[in-house]
Amino acid sequence: MRTTPMTNSWRAGIQRGGIELRHLVRNGKEMSGHVTNVVVALVIAAYISSDVPGTETPMSHLVVAGFAAYLLFQVGLVTLPQILVTEREEGALLRLRATPGGIPAYLVAKSLLIVVVSVATLTLLLAAAALVADGPLPQGPGGWLTLAWVTTLGLLAVVPLGAAIGAVLPNPREALALIMLPVMGLLVTSGAVFPITVLPVPLQQVASVFPLKWMAQGLRSALLPDAARAAEPAGSWELPMVALVLTAWAALGFLLAIPLLRRAARRESGSRLTERHRKAALQG
Repeated sequence: MRTTPMTNSWRAGIQRGGIELRHLVRNGKEMSGHVTNVVVALVIAAYISSDVPGTETPMSHLVVAGFAAYLLFQVGLVTLPQILVTEREEGALLRLRATPGGIPAYLVAKSLLIVVVSVATLTLLLAAAALVADGPLPQGPGGWLTLAWVTTLGLLAVVPLGAAIGAVLPNPREALALIMLPVMGLLVTSGAVFPITVLPVPLQQVASVFPLKWMAQGLRSALLPDAARAAEPAGSWELPMVALVLTAWAALGFLLAIPLLRRAARRESGSRLTERHRKAALQG
């Protein structure tokens, strides 16, 4: 049976993604970084004893739900761009120029890697929180279904966007600084670690433009009891709006990612790569 270029790209991407996952599992340093994020979330949740204002829901449950969203957001918009910038500096994009279907296959591999890491980290967080801090878990099939679709749409919203950002960032040293400041700002303003209603309305409106606020709200709807809706700005979970905003960000990311990566690959050359390595050596 004849195969199309797109089929070949998917096949090559899945094979490459599987190889990268095996390398990740064998890399203790990288694995410890993801586990450390879970530990930090558990420590913060364990030291919070109050309830969400206006409800009987433990604040620690809101924190766990918020960190679940943040970890998905971070892997897509911090970890992935760093990987792409680092590999670009190592000549990965230059090699892709000579490979038919190289860019789509590369994106498939990175998406597979990020999705597996994200789901594994989320599972570890929820399981550990339930065992160690009596943390929240979905109640009934509806809660698990909501957890599944919010996680899926959330990853679709941030992974392509992370790839697009990684295509335009400068060298790895500057990439982390440029990404972390806005990401940490969104963590504070998106209601991930405390009720968003304590923030001024203008800040709430700014946060509502970005996906983290809606990812956190969607995961709260899956993990917290219905009574916790009282602490939401609209007094409800607004799940249709969650789906709409995350879908819009997913569409934007897909529209940007492949063209920007192709543009970055076209601009790569042996001389450019050598010059960047020379400058990095001088700065080091």
